[in-house]
Amino acid sequence: MSEIPAPTSELRLLERFLWLSLATAVATVTLKVIAAMITSSVGMWSDALESTVNLLAAGVALWALRVSARPADHNHDFGHGKAEYLSAAVEGTLIMVAAAAIIWGAVQRFLNPVPLQSVGLGIVLATIASVFNLATGLILIRAGRRYRSITLEADGKHLMTDVWTSVGVLVGIALVGFTHLNWLDPVIAFAVGVNIIFTGYGLVRRSVVGLLDATLPPAEVAQIQQALGPLTDDPRVHLTDLRTRESGRQRFVQATLTVPGEWSVRRSHDLADRVEDEVGRVLPGTVTFVHVEPAD
Repeated sequence: MSEIPAPTSELRLLERFLWLSLATAVATVTLKVIAAMITSSVGMWSDALESTVNLLAAGVALWALRVSARPADHNHDFGHGKAEYLSAAVEGTLIMVAAAAIIWGAVQRFLNPVPLQSVGLGIVLATIASVFNLATGLILIRAGRRYRSITLEADGKHLMTDVWTSVGVLVGIALVGFTHLNWLDPVIAFAVGVNIIFTGYGLVRRSVVGLLDATLPPAEVAQIQQALGPLTDDPRVHLTDLRTRESGRQRFVQATLTVPGEWSVRRSHDLADRVEDEVGRVLPGTVTFVHVEPAD
């Protein structure tokens, strides 16, 4: 069996991405709260609320990333990788809670409309905040996919959701400024709230699937099968019962190696080592379990 990899400098690199997310969240919350106070827009307040959720979520993500990197111990033989799924589930839930608050505020403002003020300055501040979120969100999504971190990817998608929220709010406020139809502000906020519920649901769903020990993606399973195919040309040797699962950034592979009964323990063990090495070559850091059985 190959061993669970210990935390490396990669963890520090991933933490830097989350610190970037935290810094971005602080800056955007500040800008959006100021914009909301200046304009008296429920859309702006809704946008600021979602950015506040971003700040909380980034803190949860940083905690989950550190926990997931802990090595196996006496209570967790397979490590702590699933902490990343917990983080994504919390973030998805926070998104949906924020969406509910946005929808509630939009309905109240629709029933009791309030004229907007200083629209131009509010749009400028919100646009600057959105640019920060866009840049950071793209960086986090790219890093999450590269390092197989659902925590980074979820945080990046949350920021991108915030960007689309801001775009919708800015369009709504601009229309109000041109048309003076104050009811457009809460309508846009309501539509944005409904839209981001789906993003939160997607994150929660993916987390639940991960917590239920989902298999590796089909492309990665195909890589494993292709790498193990040419290990031996002995027709009496078979690799069966290939099973996979992922736990955050960790991968686990299990297989049964059937060999001739007259083979020595050493020869069987060497072939099992080759199986583990090949899996580690195509998917670095994978924990592989190989069970050897005699063909007869």
